[in-house]
Amino acid sequence: ALTAEDLRNIPFICKHADMVGYSFVVGPEDVEVLRSELEKHATNRKPAIILKIERLGAIKNLPALLLNGMKDESLGVMIARGDLAVEIGFERLSEIQEEILWICEAAHVPVIWATQVLETLNKTGYATRSEITDAAMGGRSECVMLNKGPYIVKTITTLEDILTRQMGHIYKKRYIMRPLNIARKFLEQPG
Repeated sequence: ALTAEDLRNIPFICKHADMVGYSFVVGPEDVEVLRSELEKHATNRKPAIILKIERLGAIKNLPALLLNGMKDESLGVMIARGDLAVEIGFERLSEIQEEILWICEAAHVPVIWATQVLETLNKTGYATRSEITDAAMGGRSECVMLNKGPYIVKTITTLEDILTRQMGHIYKKRYIMRPLNIARKFLEQPG
């Protein structure tokens, strides 16, 4: 998972970064290699490792990856949905990202929801219906990653609105029922 260029960049990362995203990680041995390199170059503290889950091997080894990663003070997981969908098939993405969220919550490991969240809105100023639903699902993670774009302020405002409304219905992975405004208005109608 670590390339020669990655190895050359580790001293800079250790000096300037709070965390490092670890792409194409597959197994616990990959975490050991990165941890060892970070320890060689860290002076004050090591950057936290963010395991980017984007390969089938990482999914199969997720419990072992988490156990290994929890040896460190801080650990996070990024669901890198773009590469992951290509790797496992788009039709399995929803199921697998759900399982990743559940396993990480059980392990008390924060999750970053990534890849093309509100992408059309960010690029054009107009969201698609599916983007809005997808962004709402991002509320089940601890962090939602947005890309740069000419409509980033509008995108952030929209995401905040979506997540604020969604969190009234969901506390993490446990669905709860609050009073539904649609039903209340129906019941208040005369006759």
